[in-house]
Parts: sequence; C-alpha cells; structure tokens
Amino acid sequence: MKLKDAIRTRRSVGKVSEDMPDLHLVEKVLEAARWAPNHHMTQPWKFYVLLGKARNRLGEVLAEIQGEGMREEEKSLSAERLERARNKPLRVPVVIAVAVTPSMDPKVEEIEEICAVAAGVQNALLTAHALGLGAIWRTGKPTYHPRMKEFFHLGERDHLLGFLYVGYPSILPKERKRAPLKYKVEWWDQ
Repeated sequence: MKLKDAIRTRRSVGKVSEDMPDLHLVEKVLEAARWAPNHHMTQPWKFYVLLGKARNRLGEVLAEIQGEGMREEEKSLSAERLERARNKPLRVPVVIAVAVTPSMDPKVEEIEEICAVAAGVQNALLTAHALGLGAIWRTGKPTYHPRMKEFFHLGERDHLLGFLYVGYPSILPKERKRAPLKYKVEWWDQ
C-alpha cells in the first residue's frame, strides 16, 4: 500500500473479529511505532501487549475505576455499567497499552516526549491498516486514572496515553469528511 493511500484510507475500526492476528503482524505494528521521530533520541515509548487473560485483568481495573465513588446499592443498580467496563478489553484479541516515560534530562520538554509517542501511535495505526488489521486508539478518563498507572507499574512522571485495540476488521468504517485545507491553514510570507 502506498503511504498516501494508507493515510487517506485508514479509519478507526471499532469492531473486529475474535480471530487472533498473527503475532508477527503485531510485532510489525510495534516496530513501526518505535521509528517515530523523537527529539534528543530519548525513545520515551513503552508498549504493553495484552493477550488472553491479561485483557481480563485490565477489565477488572476498568470496572474498579467505573465503580469508584459508587455506594454499594448503586453498584448493584449499575451492574450493567460495571460489566460493560469489565468487558471493554475483551472486544478485541489484542490490546496494546501505550505509555510515555519522559526523559529526566532538563533539555528535554515533556510535551515533546508525549508528541513522539503519539507519532509512534500514528505509525502503528497506519502499519496495522497496511497489513490488513483493524485498529482504534482508545482513550478516556480511566486511561489517566492513578489506578491505571499502578496497574502498569508506571512511575510518577510516566503517563498512559491510551490503548490500541487491534484485530481483523469485521466492519469497514465509512469515510468521514474532513474540513477543507483552506479552513485549517494560513500561509504567511512576512
């Protein structure tokens, strides 16, 4: 697949089959991520590949976070919401948690470290698409919860940036319109 075609045709794929992708393909996705541009070559990315029962463990953490602050009687009334949270990682055969460990070097800006990992995620998404895999970058409040940091043994300065849900697509997402470039670009010559 040509790069321009991959960029224009890649879509977030929210529904994938239960079939486990060849782990060699998942390694190619991760390999593409680690080639992202990175100021000062700190390589701040960290990836956690969750398969099988590891996805259940992640689901338990999501349910804990969802239930946080609920009284016991609310939990029984909201059992369906807790179960939905618990089952989120089970919707796909492969979950890749993406984290950033910012450099301690005072010359390095933390935002640049986060941007480098985000660029790696884009490389991963494009590569997954080119390999015939479906993927979506999932984020949201539970991603940034302290309990999630604890689950992944992340340090105080580390951040979890989201989850790549990966599998073989079971739907083909529709193309979504983009605002014309003229509304998003200003050309300056002085």
